[in-house]
Amino acid sequence: MAVGALVRTGEMMRAGALVAELEALLCEARVEHARQEAGDIIAAIVDAPRYWATQNRDEYVSPAVVDQARAAARKRAGGAPFAYAVGRAAFRHLTLSVDERVLIPRQETELLVEEVLARVPGGVVADIGTGSGAIALALASEGHYERVIATDVSTAALAVAADNVARLAGALRCPVELWSGAFLAPLTGLALDAIVANPPYIATAEASELPPSVRDWEPPTALFSAGGGLRDTARLIRQAPEVLRPGGLLALEVDARRAGQVADLARAEPRFRDVIVRPDLTGRDRILLATRVDE
Repeated sequence: MAVGALVRTGEMMRAGALVAELEALLCEARVEHARQEAGDIIAAIVDAPRYWATQNRDEYVSPAVVDQARAAARKRAGGAPFAYAVGRAAFRHLTLSVDERVLIPRQETELLVEEVLARVPGGVVADIGTGSGAIALALASEGHYERVIATDVSTAALAVAADNVARLAGALRCPVELWSGAFLAPLTGLALDAIVANPPYIATAEASELPPSVRDWEPPTALFSAGGGLRDTARLIRQAPEVLRPGGLLALEVDARRAGQVADLARAEPRFRDVIVRPDLTGRDRILLATRVDE
């Protein structure tokens, strides 16, 4: 809902009063920075800058916004991550719909997109395990590709991605095609310019180390991988050369703790060259890049 949907009729609840109500609810649940989160919830729902409610305390909001804000605050008080509570998450310049069916997009993945945009200027690219569609939509809206293919084994996740594709259609420079299937199986017979993925890479034994907001809410199939967190990544490395054209790029988000092992797997694959591991903004190795050898 845009800011223009807000009303000033005098019969609605003022933004300042709503902030106070949500703050009290969040405080009771011992949510940190309750007042700030109360304002952020309202801003997210009306699609306004985060300090809108604080700066416009006397602005009236519609009953629909009040109801949505109260529901989001209750969900947040119950432990839900902020993005799930408000039903949306920012990713690069996009605002995506998200819920418990998909992983919440993260800043590290924005850097993965940046690497692909810089290294593969055009052609056909595929986002494997697309979830909300974040990577595919960012590439399609910022790049100059013929098309972007987004795959996922989860039909529930593809439903979320389809909603985002429909909502953001006007921002896309090329089609985003949603294909159902595991790993690279749907892509058999293609010759792609790039494959990009943020695969599951957390070992099952590491679940207890995760914050409850991640462990108890985000889909396990998008978080955990067998083989000490390496199975899914290793499978992508093995399969990618079959559907990459010569000179095509494989770009993967990886766990910093296992980045060296992932790089060794890629270097051991004779159909790859120029294997590079790139750090995130905190200096942790998080992105693997490998180029398909020329034939």
